Amino acid sequence: MVEATSCGGVVIFRGKILLLYKNYKNKYEGWVLPKGTVEKGETFEETALREVKEESGATGEIVKYIGKSHYTFSASSKVVSKDVHWYLMMADSYYSKPQREEFFVDSGFYKYHEAIHLLKFANEKQILEQAYAEYNEYKKSLPHSPAAQTGME
Repeated sequence: MVEATSCGGVVIFRGKILLLYKNYKNKYEGWVLPKGTVEKGETFEETALREVKEESGATGEIVKYIGKSHYTFSASSKVVSKDVHWYLMMADSYYSKPQREEFFVDSGFYKYHEAIHLLKFANEKQILEQAYAEYNEYKKSLPHSPAAQTGME
């Protein structure tokens, strides 16, 4: 068994969540959260920010650590045991551009109920639930204004 570690983000802008759509060789892969492998010398936070930027073009800042998910999958003749460390991130705009080299063909920001429905993997749905609860708590700590409370302008 091979051990692997990735980091990713639940990226939110004005209450909407960034998702990526992966399509490999015209085979449905599904909607996912941005994440990727830790490179030598990187902190988990640096990896999460870099991977979000590389895969989606989105930039922002980390608000807090959400938690870890774990899963296994087969690759070639090996079984990979993967830990993914997730961060709640605030984007600075709705901008996103899917990374074609990683087979992402679409990206966008979706309302919570849409995002939870679109996500393919149960562990990512669970991370989104946790992150969105944290996001709602975070919003309460912002200066009180109608825009801050509703996430709208």
